[in-house]
Amino acid sequence: MRQALNEAALAFDEGEVPVGAVIVKDDRIVVGRGHNQTERLGDPTAHAEILAIGAAAAHFESWRLTGATLYSTVEPCIMCAGAAVLARVDRLVYGTPDPKFGGCLSLFRIPTDTRLNHRMEVVGGVLADQAAALMRDFFVRRRREDARQS
Repeated sequence: MRQALNEAALAFDEGEVPVGAVIVKDDRIVVGRGHNQTERLGDPTAHAEILAIGAAAAHFESWRLTGATLYSTVEPCIMCAGAAVLARVDRLVYGTPDPKFGGCLSLFRIPTDTRLNHRMEVVGGVLADQAAALMRDFFVRRRREDARQS
């Protein structure tokens, strides 16, 4: 999770919503990483988790990420939770919940929905205070900048 927080810090420094993600195989080898780049790439799908999943798939030359754990600093949205299910990720670990967009527990429970053909273990709250602080600091800074421009 600390590496995911490092990715989130990169997003923060780039003016992106500070979410970071890494994919780990066999509990030790990072095979994919990403941080939000929606503004930079002009792409609404350029979320940290999507980029990390894509990097891991490229690493394995396969879309199936069985045996992998996805670490995300913030509870993944429905798009990212769905992508993790489609990629057959075994485990999802996230930091702080997302009450507005959370697709894993807060609003929806996509990774554990029994109607889907794949389910994964979900663990929330890991280094949640650090992840929440990054988010809070980012939006405080953004509101200050917006106020100056008004």
